[in-house]
Amino acid sequence: MSNRNLAQLLTLAGAASILGSIVIWSSQGGQSKSAEERAHGERFGIFVGLWAPTFFILANRAAAQARRES
Repeated sequence: MSNRNLAQLLTLAGAASILGSIVIWSSQGGQSKSAEERAHGERFGIFVGLWAPTFFILANRAAAQARRES
């Protein structure tokens, strides 16, 4: 896999992390009846959303490496 393809894959993973965070929060955190379940859903949604910056940083590194190689 080339660094350019890896950068695209990591960018998509970052976007999926953001969307996944919203879906998790809305399905688990926003709809539950008990406060404990809502809190768990909110924390899990935030946890998944925090992966996005890591994926974007790695995508940036892979893209920079691809530019140096070409």
